[in-house]
Amino acid sequence: MTGLTTHVLDTALGKPAEGLRIDLFHIDGELRHHLKTVETNADGRVDGGPILIGESFRVGSYELLFHAGDYLRAMGAPLPHPAFLDLVPIRFGIADTSAHYHVPLLISPYGYSTYRGS
Repeated sequence: MTGLTTHVLDTALGKPAEGLRIDLFHIDGELRHHLKTVETNADGRVDGGPILIGESFRVGSYELLFHAGDYLRAMGAPLPHPAFLDLVPIRFGIADTSAHYHVPLLISPYGYSTYRGS
């Protein structure tokens, strides 16, 4: 499989992060071009397959912007104002369009982790 996918897990609750909004941007120098907005399903993934695939899956720099604060508040997390984590940007590069790029996010109110998955 080629394309870009993600998966969000709520490590504080020990379950997939359902209903978390994610914005995808293409980065061009100092400019961010919004490509799409998606939301995670009950499994913490995005319905409909890869976020980028086919002709839209190109070499370049990208950013996934995870709306973690909105999700955590909706889950009832007792967040201070302002929240320690609100928007979580992950910038990454796609160098090989014949490969699969999986960018998971592990989230809690006070920390997050990501990696290139498979």
